[in-house]
Amino acid sequence: MNLKIAVLSGDGIGPEVILQAKKALYAIGVVFDHEFVFEDALIGAIAIEKTGNPLPEQTLNLCLNTDAILFGAVDDSKYDTHSDSKSRPIQGLLKLRQALGLYANIRPIKPYNDLLDLSPLKRKIIEGADFIIFREISGGSYFSEKKINEQGTLASDLCEYSEEEIIRISHLAFRTAQKRKKKVTLVDKASILETSRLWRKVVTEIAEGYPDVTLDFLFVDNAAMQIIINPKQFDVILTENLFGDILSDEASVITGSIGLLPSASLGNSNALFEPIHGSYPEAKRKNIANPIASIVSAAMLLEHFGLHIESQKVYEAVHKAIELNVVTADLNPYSKFGTNEVGDFISNYILSKDDLYFKSDNVYIGQSTIV
Repeated sequence: MNLKIAVLSGDGIGPEVILQAKKALYAIGVVFDHEFVFEDALIGAIAIEKTGNPLPEQTLNLCLNTDAILFGAVDDSKYDTHSDSKSRPIQGLLKLRQALGLYANIRPIKPYNDLLDLSPLKRKIIEGADFIIFREISGGSYFSEKKINEQGTLASDLCEYSEEEIIRISHLAFRTAQKRKKKVTLVDKASILETSRLWRKVVTEIAEGYPDVTLDFLFVDNAAMQIIINPKQFDVILTENLFGDILSDEASVITGSIGLLPSASLGNSNALFEPIHGSYPEAKRKNIANPIASIVSAAMLLEHFGLHIESQKVYEAVHKAIELNVVTADLNPYSKFGTNEVGDFISNYILSKDDLYFKSDNVYIGQSTIV
């Protein structure tokens, strides 16, 4: 298979972790005889600095004419919420989602057995947890009308959804549940919000077409609590933009590090794959950022194109890195391995698991032997 992939590394640690994802894909290409052509483009703060636009036309045109997008992170401390700048890095990502028609953000939550003790939650609570959050990302308060008065003392963000926006992501969620544990949980606030009542009405109607899938409902405040006290009850969580943004980040505590979690953003004809962590500018160019989320996002890219054996090979390599403690300091504070070393190990394992470039006995006792 030949795939053209737009690489939008973005800001902060984005370039470092995306480089490791590219290494893994290159290794997959070598082993399985695929050709992945990467083309880099600007987005976010770096794009503002170089072009004055968080999403330059050249970047958008590239993304519209590629098979998939590998995305890093956007944001920079100088564009924080107190900045007077009219152009912010996050606008580049939001505009890209709109332009590509991306409407479903998919975030799998499944802790690694070797890392269960890293979570602040008890092992007995999280062991065996395995669910996916389907977050609608094209509507709601993030994209609807926004107002602020001249004095800057009154503001509003309209939350608006149409039936069509709800229908298209709901079908994705139900079809995924059919292949898993056959349960969808709709998270809303239907006791108060009209948009939530519309969600509940539409999703209930759609559920009738999936008689093998159980549908239940949780108010968002209860869902936030249940994710912490009993995450194993969930299979597929379906929710709107704002709720999904908050809940998916909350769910990252189950795995012990936000640096482990990938995501896919899908539309009818476009797909973007990215780690859920932010730009983490404090770690920029320090070789300490965890690249696993980006590498597993690349695995999701492979799976999206039906390359399931190849995707499993990436997961196998990631599991082996964790098993042998070839990880960054967020997973092991005594680790001697950095972003590049973890990426090198994973790509090398994909190329030849029997010809690794380190001495495994020394890795087990925590001594770096990268050569």
